[in-house]
Amino acid sequence: MTPVRHVVVAVPARDEELVLDRCLAAIGRAVRDLADHRPGLGVDVVVALDRCRDASASVVAAHPALAVALDAGAAGAARHLAVTVGRSMPGAVRARSGATWLASTDADSEVPAHWLSEQVRLADAGHDLVVGTVEPHPELAPGLAAAWRARHVLEEGHPHVHGANLGVRADAYDEAGGFPPWPTHEDVELVRRVRAAGRASVATDRLRVVTSARLVGRSPGGFAAYLGDLLVTPSAEVGVEPA
Repeated sequence: MTPVRHVVVAVPARDEELVLDRCLAAIGRAVRDLADHRPGLGVDVVVALDRCRDASASVVAAHPALAVALDAGAAGAARHLAVTVGRSMPGAVRARSGATWLASTDADSEVPAHWLSEQVRLADAGHDLVVGTVEPHPELAPGLAAAWRARHVLEEGHPHVHGANLGVRADAYDEAGGFPPWPTHEDVELVRRVRAAGRASVATDRLRVVTSARLVGRSPGGFAAYLGDLLVTPSAEVGVEPA
């Protein structure tokens, strides 16, 4: 297995100026932790601003990250654009696809400091796909925290898929056709395709990401809608859990 030589962090965003600073600050801490563990390994952070009408671009400009704009209204298209632009940067071009790692999170999420270091460690151990867990922010509405914990397995080998906490080797991403340009469930489809291709994968709780607990989201059928349904029907099946 080729060791990772470059990392691209892809972040889709739509009018996230109120939370994007925390997201990028957390990614910055993860980049610095990776530099401590793997000196010389390059990282490019790309934020895809999808139909943004707020000051999200100004927030990105305050961080070591690149902003790109699109008008798709779909998380899958935004994630894919961020990946594509990141892979066009010199570091990823030099590393080539087998040695480039693609990490995905969301603009309303905060990754732990060891997020990238752990993904790269797992990649260098032979994994082509890392599927992490998420946990809604402690600002949960009354009753929602218990309902969330009752329905989620936060342990090694968990069954969940979240675009807010994914990592995949670039050649496996290409083989799977990348993130489909869907408004939701693009993460689930990518993971399905990578696993169907027989690529080595791991589902882990060792790099849990904290994400927004808002009940009004940016895309219909997204994570906020899932939380809203969970609050209404905490013991019922409410379908595929979106990122």
